Amino acid sequence: MDTQSLLINALLYLFLPLWGIAGFVDWCCHRATRIEVTSGLKESLMHSLMGLQVGIPILLCLLFRVNVLVLLICLVAWMLHELVAHWDVHYAAPRREISLWEMHAHNYLATLPFYMLAMILIINWPVVLELIQLDWQGQLRLEPLASPHGGEGYLPFYLGFMALLCVFPYLEENLRCLRHALKQRTSS
Repeated sequence: MDTQSLLINALLYLFLPLWGIAGFVDWCCHRATRIEVTSGLKESLMHSLMGLQVGIPILLCLLFRVNVLVLLICLVAWMLHELVAHWDVHYAAPRREISLWEMHAHNYLATLPFYMLAMILIINWPVVLELIQLDWQGQLRLEPLASPHGGEGYLPFYLGFMALLCVFPYLEENLRCLRHALKQRTSS
């Protein structure tokens, strides 16, 4: 197996699932600290935003050839994710307890996207050079991959895995926080 295939497999079968597991652990911590009563809907929506900021680049890299456009989206999304992550902790820390487990989950949720981005840059080094040299001719459109990374069965499996571990739990968190906020508004 060549180095590029090894890195792609590490992304697909190690880093992407770990990111989902860390997200689920983080959600469990939010539930344990009753986020709906403490920091509420605003923080919960930040979590969903951060999930989108990492999830969209992941989907782009799984479905499309990595070119300058995809790299630009990945880089901007990563920077925005970092800003929102800092905003999230700054907002939440005075409003609720952030447990040791949650701090560990945050470590993974912050570092895994950086490592995944670094691996994508390494795997696609010629595209990185084109990005830096502003050689963007024909590189600003989405080009579907002929065959998806991981084979035909990987994407449905991974999307199902992420739906169970992250999408549905964070939707539940948003709804729980929204219900509590509406209940507070009608009782006052």
